[in-house]
Amino acid sequence: MTTKMNVESFNLDHTKVSAPYIRLAGLTKGTNGDVINKYDLRFKQPNKEHMEMPALHSLEHLMAELIRNHHNTVVDLSPMGCQTGFYLTVLNEDDDDTVLDAIEATLKDVLEAKEVPACNEVQCGWAASHSLEGAKELAKEMLAKRDEWKDVFVEEA
Repeated sequence: MTTKMNVESFNLDHTKVSAPYIRLAGLTKGTNGDVINKYDLRFKQPNKEHMEMPALHSLEHLMAELIRNHHNTVVDLSPMGCQTGFYLTVLNEDDDDTVLDAIEATLKDVLEAKEVPACNEVQCGWAASHSLEGAKELAKEMLAKRDEWKDVFVEEA
């Protein structure tokens, strides 16, 4: 038996998930009644694949900027250190399908992007590490599996 960890994703058996998927990873209630919804947007299969950093970095910039056009309570979109996905946090969302639709619309916007937002030394801490084409390829791969986003765990035989 493994000791329960404070970080939700450290308690997730990464050998039992099947990427790509999007799952509600946690709900936190604030003292004033707000609810923070944390989503795990997994693009790559843990410990089998990962996103290359320039593509991941550009996809982060694009999604962080563009998702706010499709969902008005986005708090943050951040990459996972393992380079397999992102965390998306939103406020007071009681409909996961609304979030999935916003992600889908955002990824479609990524495919139409002509440049990576804030891809310069003034607005970015590693402006040399970007790939618009790589970000588009990741978005395309994720969108191609849209009907599987709710299927988080590997089916046991």
